[in-house]
Amino acid sequence: MTAIRSEKIESIESTEEDSNLAAVSEVEAGIRDFVRNDIAYLRRAPGTLANGETPLPLEPSTEATVNNVNSLIQRVAGTSLGEIENLISELETLRDLLHAEGQRVQREISGYAQLSQAAMKSTRMIADNVAQWKRAADGLRNS
Repeated sequence: MTAIRSEKIESIESTEEDSNLAAVSEVEAGIRDFVRNDIAYLRRAPGTLANGETPLPLEPSTEATVNNVNSLIQRVAGTSLGEIENLISELETLRDLLHAEGQRVQREISGYAQLSQAAMKSTRMIADNVAQWKRAADGLRNS
């Protein structure tokens, strides 16, 4: 008797799995058809069908499904677009900061170059003066 129950339970579970698989396959087929039709629609001139006729108005349930899909796509794309816009804004801010820092570094380098040139001139003047004093001292010793 338990064997019969076990077989019935397995049969019921198998039937439920088959119906679930059938439902999943049906939904996948519907999505595929929807995408194919949508892509084919995008490839055609606006307002015409593949055979050149004008399309019939959509059924309310189909139109609601299309609107739901479009709404979902817009929400997903909207989030992505918002993130991209934020990233662009951050990159522009970073670019401005780097530009300002580049100008500051150029000013600093220019200041150091001027300071270095002034130090070189001062060192030459000191070296020349020391050389003159040394010659003058050598001249006094020799006389």
